[in-house]
Amino acid sequence: MAEVIQIRSLNDADPPIVSAAFESIGSVKPVATYERYVAEELAGTRTCLVADVYGQFAGYVTVNWAPTYPGFVDLRIPEIQDLNVLPAFRRRGVATRLLDRAEAEVARRFSTVGIGVGLHPGYNDAQKLYGRRGYIPDGRGLTYRDRYVPEGTQVVVDDDLVLHLTRRLRP
Repeated sequence: MAEVIQIRSLNDADPPIVSAAFESIGSVKPVATYERYVAEELAGTRTCLVADVYGQFAGYVTVNWAPTYPGFVDLRIPEIQDLNVLPAFRRRGVATRLLDRAEAEVARRFSTVGIGVGLHPGYNDAQKLYGRRGYIPDGRGLTYRDRYVPEGTQVVVDDDLVLHLTRRLRP
């Protein structure tokens, strides 16, 4: 029997629940981040989608309608950001369902969506998932904190070193 995965919008009651869930696995994700996401959703600059499995918080993803990455700004491409699924719910289709819904939201208004992926081993699963979904590098190289990394530059390989990808959603 397939699991019951519900995808819904982030609401005012969610920030402390989401923050506590990630804190319980040793990940610092402040309540203020999710309160900002709620405010940005009300302002129309971000959509935040939450996944519940049998009513229990499992993960979330956002669509940033006004990203800061220059390659997406220049081409007016919204960016899927901050895909996070709790370890207990991984490999159960939660990330796929979140991405399906995020891409559907983008496809209502745009033909292309962007996504950034980190380059250290913590992003291995995400890299593979995005490739399977048809995301391809945007051809602009790597960025570090939204600035292009020139050839020959030494950088720190952390969450801020990113390769940006795009996917065509419709003609």
